[in-house]
Amino acid sequence: MLKEIVMPHAFAHIAFTPTVKKIQEQMGSRASYVRMETFPERVNHALSEAETGFIAARDSFYMATVGETGWPYVQHRGGPAGFVRALGEHTIGFADFRGNRQYVSVGNLATNDRVSLFFMDYPNKRRLKLFGHARSVDPEDKATLARLEVPDYRARVERGVLIDVEGFDWNCPQHITERFTLAEVRAATAPLAARVAELEAELARRKALSPGQPSIGQ
Repeated sequence: MLKEIVMPHAFAHIAFTPTVKKIQEQMGSRASYVRMETFPERVNHALSEAETGFIAARDSFYMATVGETGWPYVQHRGGPAGFVRALGEHTIGFADFRGNRQYVSVGNLATNDRVSLFFMDYPNKRRLKLFGHARSVDPEDKATLARLEVPDYRARVERGVLIDVEGFDWNCPQHITERFTLAEVRAATAPLAARVAELEAELARRKALSPGQPSIGQ
């Protein structure tokens, strides 16, 4: 039986540069992150069902790229829940919809394929951070674009984007403000709305049975 190969935490290996480690030491947090770095993790850093399910449930994310000037650029990407999805244990992808046509992220990726992504779940105060290498899918690659297809969403797909995952980490919930989409608010208040409709129907029924009675407020 082959022994499983382990290596340091991939996200920490990328994010914790020597300067970052020095500041952690100065601020007193280095010891806890040493434990994080040495926690055994599969050498292929595969996404588990926890990560793939979390990503599939999102209707937006933030992606950072770096341009030729050295400046980072963060862009919001949105669509229906599930528009960004796992295509395997090491790859995620999404359909790139037409936006304001500045193409800053597209241009940045032409010279530097490194990306950093934030996936946010505001109601539950959860955050998944991910490092990867991104590449565009040519419009002629119909087979890959078909895997990224988003049914019933009225937006023009200009390209697909595939990201090879290099590392990921779940963030703590501190300072994440709870926010809710309109769909989430409607779902949460649906029982109340149903009860109001029920009471209004009952009031209308009683008024119909007693047409001569004065209404409330008269």
